[in-house]
Amino acid sequence: MKFTAEQIAEVLEGTIVGNPEAEVSELSKIEEGHSSSLTFLSNPKYTHYIYTTNAAICIVNEDFEPEKEISATLIKVKDARNSFSKLLEYYNQVKMSKTGIENPSYIASTASHGENIYIGAFAYIGENVTIGNNVKIYPNAYVGDNSKLGDNVIVFAGAKIYSETIIGNNCVIHGGAIVGADGFGFAPNEKGEYDKVPQIGNVIIEDNVDVGAGTSIDRATLGSTVIRKGVKLDNQIQIAHNVEIGEHTVIAAQTGVAGSTKIGKNCIIGGQVGIVGHITIGDRVRIQAQSGIGRNVKDDEALQGSPALGYNDFNKSYVHFKNLPNSIKTLHNIEKKLNTNG
Repeated sequence: MKFTAEQIAEVLEGTIVGNPEAEVSELSKIEEGHSSSLTFLSNPKYTHYIYTTNAAICIVNEDFEPEKEISATLIKVKDARNSFSKLLEYYNQVKMSKTGIENPSYIASTASHGENIYIGAFAYIGENVTIGNNVKIYPNAYVGDNSKLGDNVIVFAGAKIYSETIIGNNCVIHGGAIVGADGFGFAPNEKGEYDKVPQIGNVIIEDNVDVGAGTSIDRATLGSTVIRKGVKLDNQIQIAHNVEIGEHTVIAAQTGVAGSTKIGKNCIIGGQVGIVGHITIGDRVRIQAQSGIGRNVKDDEALQGSPALGYNDFNKSYVHFKNLPNSIKTLHNIEKKLNTNG
């Protein structure tokens, strides 16, 4: 897929300096540019690369004035970084503009869908599924019975949406994610064995949620596991049954949240964090990577460590952790002197 400088300038409302017919088919870093790539310059630290880059087209700020000859065609815009991001979004939309229903795929006769959809080969759409407009379901994806997908949803290849799941508008479910699998519910019996507790709830994902590759969101035992609007989940996260995650909270990879925990709005949770079940985490909480959370957390707390301490307390304590061997050695020397003098 090729684009000319003229086409790109039109999208970005920019001004061309150079050849309007220059063509590109790839995006690159400025230092790695080549004859068919488009790049950008916004950080002054990288200015020297613009004189040596082999990129065909470079997006620059409108106040940029070269000090020597440049081989690339320039597109001048108000903000090069924002314009490049806008172009990435546009490129992604063009790249993912597939429509139609590929064969072989299975769509139950009781399922319904809106306009301008794409269903890839070997996808499965179950009974009574409702699919909105502009939805894309990639090959080998599964959407279970009685599920509902809103408008502009993307379900990437290999993702599994179990039955009764409700997904809002503008959501992205990445490949390998599993939404709606049974929660980890087992009860010991008199023989010391574990009997399965039926998980008859569902998962509700509100609008504008991203679910990363390989992430699992378990269905509720009763009621719903709820992911509120604007939540962003990284890859390989475990969200257990009956968890609720508040609006616009972001969680990094390999974090696990145990059952029935409630997480507030606008929280930032680092990677490999472990959160126990049946607790409440307030709004705007910040949890550093690899922390262990075993208690309720108030609004606006910042935590680190396992078990987690207040962020500032942890940093102060860490100074002593590092010096602990020397402190012990000093203590032994004092004890030795005291014993000798005694």
